[in-house]
Amino acid sequence: MEKHHTDSKVKGVSTGTTILAAIFDGGVVIGSDSRASIGGEYVSSKTINKVIQVHDRIFCCMAGSLADAQAVTKTAKFHLSFHSVQMESPPLVISAASILKELCYKNKDELQAGFITAGWDRKKGPQVYVVSLGGMLISQPVTIGGSGSTYIYGYVDAKYKPNMTREECQQFATNALALAMGRDNVSGGVVHLVVITEKGVEHVVVPGDKLPRFHDE
Repeated sequence: MEKHHTDSKVKGVSTGTTILAAIFDGGVVIGSDSRASIGGEYVSSKTINKVIQVHDRIFCCMAGSLADAQAVTKTAKFHLSFHSVQMESPPLVISAASILKELCYKNKDELQAGFITAGWDRKKGPQVYVVSLGGMLISQPVTIGGSGSTYIYGYVDAKYKPNMTREECQQFATNALALAMGRDNVSGGVVHLVVITEKGVEHVVVPGDKLPRFHDE
């Protein structure tokens, strides 16, 4: 990836988004809102899909600079495809997360993007990994990110539980994203969810007028 010299006084890129991933019994749900903003002030798109497929059963969500995130995910998809051909088998979820980590760490002075990677593989089943700004990699059963996440840490801590059913986890993710979108002015639009299990992948879109309503809205 080409390196660029950056001015230390350049204003930080807003992570204006809400992203989430959670493991349930037999699979994982990963999702996001759909609003893209410029500088956290101007809404440039209401319908962008921030849940990106990097392989058959591996997806990632992005927060931060959209251009940086798209460049990283495009490069990661190429590496994973090549890796799959070499190994003659689908890549592991940790392989995808590790590639994202390496790309973020090696270009940490130029990139302003973080990722949540989620998927299913035959070795470990459903998994969720966080690749933060700078290239730190950690594994968690549930995680949230972006500017909207600051409003829902309490909800996630209180409502997430291990071994939820698919329906419970999908409702949990929808509620969490709806709460964040209701509070964060740079999160909004529709909810994009991807449910990943051994049987396959299902894409779910929840329109804004179908999102759950809460007493203060």
